[in-house]
Amino acid sequence: MHWIYYGGRYFTRVVLFLFTRWRVLGREHIPAEGPLIAAANHLSMADPPIMGLSINRQAMFLAKEELFRSRIPGYIVRNYGAFPLRRGGMNRDALRFAEQWFGRGKVLIVFPEGRRAMEAQMVNAFSGAALIAVRNGVPVLPVGIYGTEKIAGRTWWLRRPAITVNIGRPFNLPSVNGKVTREQLAAFTQTIMGRIAELLPQEYRGQYRGQK
Repeated sequence: MHWIYYGGRYFTRVVLFLFTRWRVLGREHIPAEGPLIAAANHLSMADPPIMGLSINRQAMFLAKEELFRSRIPGYIVRNYGAFPLRRGGMNRDALRFAEQWFGRGKVLIVFPEGRRAMEAQMVNAFSGAALIAVRNGVPVLPVGIYGTEKIAGRTWWLRRPAITVNIGRPFNLPSVNGKVTREQLAAFTQTIMGRIAELLPQEYRGQYRGQK
């Protein structure tokens, strides 16, 4: 991994320690080794680095391809551990990358909603995370994040917002014989998002509020 990856993790840890009340619940649910797809809701641009630090394993994440179009920001994002993903779709390069990354026994972080929930409410997710999980047969680690929506504005750090990363138990989606259908992917996506919603307070669940 690039020095930006390790430097970014150190910087994130310092910022969280000094300017937030960050806590991680359920860390004991994280497998110590082996391929894993960590799926979380998305509230803030700060979610990816916070997720990477909270999982505490070598991880990369899928990020919208727009972040890679500018030379300098793209260089930083890529070397921080991101791989470009087409919004609303799943390009072959991303699928190939995921397969290779899992082959090394690593963690891939994804945000199935594909964009930040601007009202701090879960929104309908895309099926990319489910497709990656099914195609590679890897367990899904559901993660609920809340409080990061308060990292906004110039003086957010004065308030030391409470940030919680709640990690659930990993699970496997049902295996599929042959090509997975859109209906199956929709059902699998609902399962993933339901598991994430269970880890969030009711007021954050949005489209998945009906979950327990």
